[in-house]
Amino acid sequence: MDDELAALAEAHGVATYYEDAGQRRADVDPDVVVAVLAQLDVDASTPEAVRRALAAPAKPPGTVVLREGDVLAETGTVDLEDGGRLELPAALPLGYHRFGDRTVIVAPRKLRPVPRSWGWMLQLYAMRSAESWGMGDYGDLATLARRSAAELGAGVLLVNPVQAISPTSPVERSPYSPSSRRFANPLYLRIADIPAYANADPETRAKIDALRPPNDTDLIDYDAVWAAKAKALELLWRHEEHHAPEGDLLDFARFCALAEAHGPDWREWPAAQQDPATATADPERVAFHAWLQELCEQQLAAARRAAHDAGMPVGVVHDLPVGVNPGGADTWAVRDAFAADVTVGAPPDAFSEQGQDWGLPPWRPDRLAEQGYEPFRAVVRSVLRHADGIRIDHVAGLWRLWWVPPGEPPKRGTYVYYDEDAMLAVLTLEAHRANAVVVGEDLGTIEPRVTAALHEHGILSSAVLWFQREYDLPDHPLIPPEKWTTSAMASISTHDLPTVAGFLAAEHVRVRAELDRFDGPVDREFRAAERERGELLELLKQEGVDADDLVTAFHALLAKARSVLVLTSPQDALGETRQPNLPGTTDQYPNWRIPLPVGLDDLFADPRVRRVAAVLAESRAPRAGGRP
Repeated sequence: MDDELAALAEAHGVATYYEDAGQRRADVDPDVVVAVLAQLDVDASTPEAVRRALAAPAKPPGTVVLREGDVLAETGTVDLEDGGRLELPAALPLGYHRFGDRTVIVAPRKLRPVPRSWGWMLQLYAMRSAESWGMGDYGDLATLARRSAAELGAGVLLVNPVQAISPTSPVERSPYSPSSRRFANPLYLRIADIPAYANADPETRAKIDALRPPNDTDLIDYDAVWAAKAKALELLWRHEEHHAPEGDLLDFARFCALAEAHGPDWREWPAAQQDPATATADPERVAFHAWLQELCEQQLAAARRAAHDAGMPVGVVHDLPVGVNPGGADTWAVRDAFAADVTVGAPPDAFSEQGQDWGLPPWRPDRLAEQGYEPFRAVVRSVLRHADGIRIDHVAGLWRLWWVPPGEPPKRGTYVYYDEDAMLAVLTLEAHRANAVVVGEDLGTIEPRVTAALHEHGILSSAVLWFQREYDLPDHPLIPPEKWTTSAMASISTHDLPTVAGFLAAEHVRVRAELDRFDGPVDREFRAAERERGELLELLKQEGVDADDLVTAFHALLAKARSVLVLTSPQDALGETRQPNLPGTTDQYPNWRIPLPVGLDDLFADPRVRRVAAVLAESRAPRAGGRP
């Protein structure tokens, strides 16, 4: 790497090398660095261009980050968020303030302690009840909160992302590729809980009831569910007063109305409609989609109230995906904040030798700083509006993201760094204001400083049984749960990993072998799975856990964790062998479409669920009263 190009890359937070999964130095090809710099509007195409860019005066920082009690050692006047003014030097109150052209973010030093609890990791779509339409809904979430607390002693529900999709067919199945992270998904609305349904005449209600799709399909049919709910919502909408939305909701509702007419990807719309400044949408349809968001907010708030009323010490925690669909509502409305032609992913590792491309556009770190991190603030605030906590998927993305330039394979990318102090300040300030807990998903190849910073600020990390090993020791022995970190949300598995029963049966190996997902011999993978199974059985023995019922035994092992939160999934408790998502596949595997093998009422009556819940509840401290 040329010294001048390396210096330019460093100045703009673009990595010229990184440490791979084997902790070896991996150098980035110079042309990849040039391509990524171009996405930041930095011309490095020739040596002369590099020198010109290096000679250009550096922009002053657009954002200043302080922690509570820090003194801003400048002279001048700060315009405070609440409208007041303060002469410097001074310690500023928590909030977002303005100092000339700069934003000053003052965040708490540490979030409040998290109460010890156990709970569920929910794939909400997989829950089906007597009231839901072909898939789980917000009403089911309220039922799960109320009954899990009252009957099973649960204190927390972690919910898969329920951010907004484009209102088109085919429906986007993955909850981790939403159209917008600022709004909610009307696919999860419970029709019977909408006030307009209760107020409708018997004939309208009968028409709506007749639309209900079956609840007993082998796989969830998102298109059928959305088609039925969309017709029902249209029938109810006729009886509603129409209100013109404002602000961010107006932009989102306009996108939805235009998507109905032109398709889900704004990059393929007519030229005038691609730009929010010139786009024109049917006001009736705009008002309709804004109304759907009002309904989502009502039902999400009802689920949260159900958790509080039942005395859950933590409550409902919502999952935040790492990004958004490149042609969706957020990139249409706030495109200046995104590097629209780039996708993010991961470099090559043992799991994916060619690297990963998640197809999601990243934030531009320079634009975030210029805008006082307002786009990120809006995302976090929108999730916490109806949540008691937030889980940050791929939390290392607050530090750096793997950018893949246009036209390149995933392995031909590099890391772009963000101002982690500013990102963490926004996250902790918004969580503090919402009295919410924060969990960071720090699994995989993560720099140690990421997890250390999470704990420093009162954010929980993630601990998964399959990965809790001493990687610095030969053969990577398993770590006993008593030695897991306290500041963590612990679980046996995740939605991207085999369930307990699936692991015990090596179902994850069988499925991937069937789909030809291995580069080497399949027998080697089965032997590796058998070795891991043996190691875990040995850990059960060392910990004195009765191994007659292995599903319950693994949960008894989890219950020994020091971690403040221990979570499991209904799939794990029920002995389901199929994992919700198989990374690296699309239509080859029924990702995000597998329902629970039992309905919601039967879930709470199932003796397997009762055994698992009793084991986990017994390990937690007595539950406190509900939070205000």
